[in-house]
Amino acid sequence: MRLSRRRFVQASTCAAASSLAQLVPLGGRASADAHNAAHGLSLFGDLKYGPDFAHYDYVEPNAPKGGLLHLGAIDSFSTVNPFTLKGDSAAGAGLPFETLLEASADEADAAYGLVAGEVSLAADRRRVRFLLRPEARWHDGTPLTAADVAFSFEILTTEGHPNFATELAGVERVETAGDHDVTFHLADPDNRKLPLIVGGMAIVSEAYFRDREFGETTMELPLGSGPYRIGRVDPGRSISYERVAEYWGAALPLNVGRFNFDTILYDYYRDRTVLVEALKAGEFDFHEEFTSKVWVTGYDIAAVDEGWLVKDVLKDNTPSGVQAFFLNTRLPKFQDRRVREALSYVFDFEWLNKNQFYGLYDRMASYFENSELAARGLPSEAELALLEPHRSAVPEEVFTKAFVPPATDGSGNNRRNLRTARAMLEEAGWVTRDGTLVNAATGEPMTVEFLYFAPTFERIYAAFARSLERLGIAATLRLVDGAQYEERLKTHDFEVTTLRFSFSLSPGAELNVFFGSATADRVGSFNMAGIKDPVVDALIGAVTAATDRESLIAAARALDRVLLWGHYMIPQWYKGAHHLVYWNKFDRPALKPRYARGVVDTWWVDREKDAALKAWREGAA
Repeated sequence: MRLSRRRFVQASTCAAASSLAQLVPLGGRASADAHNAAHGLSLFGDLKYGPDFAHYDYVEPNAPKGGLLHLGAIDSFSTVNPFTLKGDSAAGAGLPFETLLEASADEADAAYGLVAGEVSLAADRRRVRFLLRPEARWHDGTPLTAADVAFSFEILTTEGHPNFATELAGVERVETAGDHDVTFHLADPDNRKLPLIVGGMAIVSEAYFRDREFGETTMELPLGSGPYRIGRVDPGRSISYERVAEYWGAALPLNVGRFNFDTILYDYYRDRTVLVEALKAGEFDFHEEFTSKVWVTGYDIAAVDEGWLVKDVLKDNTPSGVQAFFLNTRLPKFQDRRVREALSYVFDFEWLNKNQFYGLYDRMASYFENSELAARGLPSEAELALLEPHRSAVPEEVFTKAFVPPATDGSGNNRRNLRTARAMLEEAGWVTRDGTLVNAATGEPMTVEFLYFAPTFERIYAAFARSLERLGIAATLRLVDGAQYEERLKTHDFEVTTLRFSFSLSPGAELNVFFGSATADRVGSFNMAGIKDPVVDALIGAVTAATDRESLIAAARALDRVLLWGHYMIPQWYKGAHHLVYWNKFDRPALKPRYARGVVDTWWVDREKDAALKAWREGAA
């Protein structure tokens, strides 16, 4: 199961702030060191692509344009604005919007000028200046200006999703000089990723949004400046995006060979089961399969055997992040770490992997799984230097044990782990009376409610619930529709739910969105477990202040250890690959982007394959 579907359109440049920046015209003064001007920024070291690069290595520069990419989505949507807290934004709603810089998909921490032709970072890291390309245009033909960039910062941090303000909180003020010169003044030079975060901020039109309610849900098509504009909208059911023939940035090196489909269409389906059946019936083109049982048994049809419907596995080099049962520590019963750890002994991953997952998964054991940021073994000297000042405030295991989730032999006999869990619960003040686990002091019974929206996940919760009931814990499975699920997550109205969070190879201030104390009680926050730990806050600070790759790795691993031993979640599973199912009408570059699937922006429709597929379907009909 993936992390909640559309919510993380908002997570790419997000979080919540303490002060608002002022917008001050520069009157023509330069704001950052001109001699530092470059065509891109890298967090550490040099850029892979020089100032005269022709295109990314992972594209086909002569890829043909045209055709349809037809995709499926789950549930429904209630807004085409992807930047607000209210409503569920449509799949792909970020496509019409540009950014100052764009991250390449084969570097860990680099971005190149998109709307900004040049970027310069002051030597003291307190100012980052962007010189905009004069040719940048909105879809109505009007210029995209520095005033739009300044307005975007203002509106996103005041009326957008609260998470925008957290990631951009280090910006003191924004200055503009004419139409093409904008400088962000930065309060914390130690937040090394902030210039890249600023560069990745979506740009919205001041003229369009100045007189509209930015924070409200809407089906009014927004004005964008990107390679696609919204085409047709059937509210809650489908949305299409049309390639902009006169797109101003089409010839930029970072866009050559990309955005090849004339139309990208999303159709919505009630749940994953219906979606998969629709895919097999040819109602849409492409799907990434996350359910192991469906991957192994659900595509046993002639179209696959004959090669018309392709099952493909692409290596995933990005951090898999964390997929887990998140425990809501805002609730008194989950505030004791011993209770949370006890529940982790109840979950029998090995039996599930053997009997329901066909052995396709590995056990997750890190918040930065499938990356060099994952903590393994005992802490290194560099990690200990960060952890020692907090020794009295963190579990002793942080220093003495490698984190390994409780395991079983996969037989379904989990008695040993259940005995361990019972002992931990008793130590935490829970006792069994008449077969029910109750709080020894209050007599309150221990109950657990699993909140979910995808019926395919019910079998996982059911197996976990049966084991909990053996300890006298009453477990409830609460299936709700997608809209209700989203709303309950936003208000943190749940006990236990499954989510997946994944991070970049070079995480920064966005970690506060997920784990920082300041976001724990904020509506819409992605700090699902409600973590409020000064040590976690300090280690996030160490990550953001890292001056080289080695320091960042050490800080991330130290943070990983403290989070893992806090038992805020019960680890589930991961796999370092994309399992794709698609109709055989596409072609793609010889080289896959190292850190992305590359489907939407580097694949294209092969006209011969498409024609053959259509002929086969007509014959099959």
